Amino acid sequence: MKMALQGTALILIEVDTAQFTIIKSWNKMRWDKTTKQLRGTADLELLDKLAGLVRLTPSVEARRRELRWVLDAVDQERTNPEPRPFYKYPVKLPLYAHQVRGANMALLEFGWVPPEGNIIRLKDWKG
Repeated sequence: MKMALQGTALILIEVDTAQFTIIKSWNKMRWDKTTKQLRGTADLELLDKLAGLVRLTPSVEARRRELRWVLDAVDQERTNPEPRPFYKYPVKLPLYAHQVRGANMALLEFGWVPPEGNIIRLKDWKG
């Protein structure tokens, strides 16, 4: 099996019958008859499942690690008892703690702020 990332799309070619059946059962990828390839969005769930099936290429594995770091940072922020804003949000009244958490998680998820702390070092961030 050969795989490639094209933006956020994962492309698989030369997939054998057993692998095709397993991957198709996940309902995360579509078969393109004309190009004879499987295409799907390279989200963390798909990449984790695929990593359990075959060895990922270095670029796909790097994308998987990056998605995992962001997810871990969002989960860490979700359970933060005393959140501090990552940015001076343009609101007139002070935000409640759950609002600060939500705004911080959105910044992390959209890649506008790199994950911090023990999750990832800033120099490793490519977002």
